[in-house]
Amino acid sequence: MQMDEIDWIARWKQIVEKRESLTSGHADPGYWDRRASSYARSTQLRVDEFLAVLEPYFSPRTTLIDIGAGTGRHATPLAERLEWVTAIEPSDGMRSHIPPRENMTVIASTWEDADVAPADLVICSHVMYGVADPVPFLEKMEKAARERVFVMMRETDLPHPAAEIRRRLLGGLGARLPRFSELFMLLLQVGVAPDVDFIRYPIMTRYTSMEEALADSRALFGQGWDEEGARAIMEELLKRDGTDLVFDGGVALSGVAHWKPRTS
Repeated sequence: MQMDEIDWIARWKQIVEKRESLTSGHADPGYWDRRASSYARSTQLRVDEFLAVLEPYFSPRTTLIDIGAGTGRHATPLAERLEWVTAIEPSDGMRSHIPPRENMTVIASTWEDADVAPADLVICSHVMYGVADPVPFLEKMEKAARERVFVMMRETDLPHPAAEIRRRLLGGLGARLPRFSELFMLLLQVGVAPDVDFIRYPIMTRYTSMEEALADSRALFGQGWDEEGARAIMEELLKRDGTDLVFDGGVALSGVAHWKPRTS
């Protein structure tokens, strides 16, 4: 089949639904509530080149919406640079890590259910993996953005110990998440020709205990989990760094698609 014969919207939906049949981890707000502390520790020291992609579009008067703001890893530094930031995050646990800022509004909602005023920029970093119906999601982003939309996704596989445990226990990685390249082709299909930047960065996932690491991987593993076998593998994978146990996920390759909204 030629690339132009593929229905990328249908392909995306199939990938997401197949992944959900394996495990509901990423789509479950409760998962992010439980993982919030580990996620905050894992990302607080990460040099994030996504902000460098956004930089040319900043001014002191710029307003921004951060979809799936998580623990505020982007929203917090952006609030120091911009006039106003609206952080949208459905997980109570993740929101609890966002420090208060006078020029930041935090909304407890998914993007699909959020009711927000338009902003100059709308960003969405590593959120769309579980969005089975991507076109309305993207169209809402365009309607909310006066100047530019940014979507970042990984092109490489999920850098998580659950993936390595699955490979060793079951001989494969199982159903995968959507990739940036599929987002790009989907955008072309709906008439958007985005600019693209690629960024690379190391992924280090930090845990306070073996039990926390196993619980995190168990939530993303799905059927076939073997507690004893998984523990033995996890003991090999994790390295001690001070008081933390650290999984080295290697270097992730992510793409950022950004474009001027057609509705502007």
